[in-house]
Amino acid sequence: MKRLFVFVAFATAVFGTLFADENVLIDFSKLVPDILLDQTGVLPQNRQTTMDFSNTAGTNYTDAQRALMKTSLAIPNWLVELAPSSKTIENNVSSYTRVSTSKQFENVMGARIHFPVASYNSWALIKPPFDVPAYEFSEVDEQGAVTKNDGAALSTQSRFEDGYGVLKNVGAIKSLAARVYGIEAPHSVSAILVDSNGKSQTVFLGYLDYDGWATLTWDNPQYVNEVRSRSRRIYQLYPSHASYVRFGGFLVQRDGGKEGGDFVVYFKDVSIVYDKAQIETEKDIDDESEWNIIKEREAERQRLEFTNFGRDQVWRYLETEKKAPETYFSDLGRNTADGNAGQAQQPAQAQQPAQAQQP
Repeated sequence: MKRLFVFVAFATAVFGTLFADENVLIDFSKLVPDILLDQTGVLPQNRQTTMDFSNTAGTNYTDAQRALMKTSLAIPNWLVELAPSSKTIENNVSSYTRVSTSKQFENVMGARIHFPVASYNSWALIKPPFDVPAYEFSEVDEQGAVTKNDGAALSTQSRFEDGYGVLKNVGAIKSLAARVYGIEAPHSVSAILVDSNGKSQTVFLGYLDYDGWATLTWDNPQYVNEVRSRSRRIYQLYPSHASYVRFGGFLVQRDGGKEGGDFVVYFKDVSIVYDKAQIETEKDIDDESEWNIIKEREAERQRLEFTNFGRDQVWRYLETEKKAPETYFSDLGRNTADGNAGQAQQPAQAQQPAQAQQP
């Protein structure tokens, strides 16, 4: 094993990077709603990415309310956040995401953005409903019940890997590609990546001035392909947490000199080509089984991720519960199509006090 490792290291130095990987960071066809949380017949959540935030909500809620305190990366849950100068009621209401049907890919994410009509620059951020957790090892059943485990073996794959928004063991990124459907619009699109240190990077992919599907790519200008030309860096092997990249969203930018108003765009997936941060080797001593340092660090990191996630989700749940019912007037028979129904009752109520005062 040692001889093999030395040979591979030598081959890498001579021929270049042999340990680069190409993987899908996020695949939106996997994020369709597919589970029932209640009996309404609606499929609001995606089972693989369902998160339960009832434990962060406090104690003043019924079991029925807690059962609904779940969310996921299901496409309809994604947010479209407009630039502060564009956040009018009309623009906000008319900007959202949905599952769209593609003949080529079956299901993709569609996004409608309502930019200002006036001639000034603007942007829209299409982002997940919560920061994609890098260390989420719980399990979800067919009814959406989330079962926590001890975060056990860090070598096991977490729920948000394999095309659900997280890639582990990521070193230098060589390139990024996204399959995006254009409708000959003059707007530009960028992808947002977040690394294990919480640092965001926005990479420009190109303009959407074409018709149909296209693979928009970004090549890292700072990536050094020839290993002999790289600066040598020495990293302590243990204890250290495996570096990762998670998907932060898409940034769509509108030039003030171009047409505003409604705009639609579709996304299939995002892939990256990257160097591995670490290479597994045959070691005489298993450091982690001896000290559990990485497990303790990642358990704390997971706790912080879940706490931050829960606060936002509880607020959204409370706002949803406080919303006015949409069918109120139709239920009482006072819809706008028959305005006389509501008006006919008002004169009778107004005349009763006057009749009571007559001798």
